[in-house]
Amino acid sequence: MVRVKICGITNAADALAAVEAGANLLGFNFYVKSPRHISEAEAATIRLQLPKKVEAVGIFVNTASAEVDALCNSLKLDAAQLHGDESPEEVSELASRVPVIKAFRVEPDFPIKTLDEYSAAFAFLFDAAHTGQYGGTGRTTDWDVARRAAKDHRIILAGGLKVENVAAAVRIVRPYGIDVASGVESKPGKKDHGRLREFIQEVRRAERK
Repeated sequence: MVRVKICGITNAADALAAVEAGANLLGFNFYVKSPRHISEAEAATIRLQLPKKVEAVGIFVNTASAEVDALCNSLKLDAAQLHGDESPEEVSELASRVPVIKAFRVEPDFPIKTLDEYSAAFAFLFDAAHTGQYGGTGRTTDWDVARRAAKDHRIILAGGLKVENVAAAVRIVRPYGIDVASGVESKPGKKDHGRLREFIQEVRRAERK
């Protein structure tokens, strides 16, 4: 089953709508410069309402490992998604305590062998490359690179996914997971619950084919 992660959750209503629609993971963005930033207190309130079957993932960008540890522990996060310029050594060190999803901004010439340097990571998130932005750009990732990487690695595909193209992405890339934020929003940080349901339905429809 392709795992669906709804990222950039900022309020309980959106979190519960995602759960009801069938999301497997919810992403909480602790990067202060993101329009989807959430505080620890707000995330804690939402975390308490999530069923055990739904995993909570913290999104971090070049955050000190001590701070990542503290948030993972206090919020009982199931994984830490590192979206910055973290080194293989930093990923390995953190991965000894919590599952790590290492994100990469992927262009057509992205060297897949780079993933071998981050072997301690549980999975890799492929997002669209855009200078100066750490994800959430709404741009489409190179699916061919993702398809090739997915043959040997757990790849979570992100970047520019929406109701209209996610089924094709699933069929072409065959990823471990799908990640969406802006593609199911009415505005940054606010989910469109109808689009959210349609998005997950499209993923499941593509799987059945």
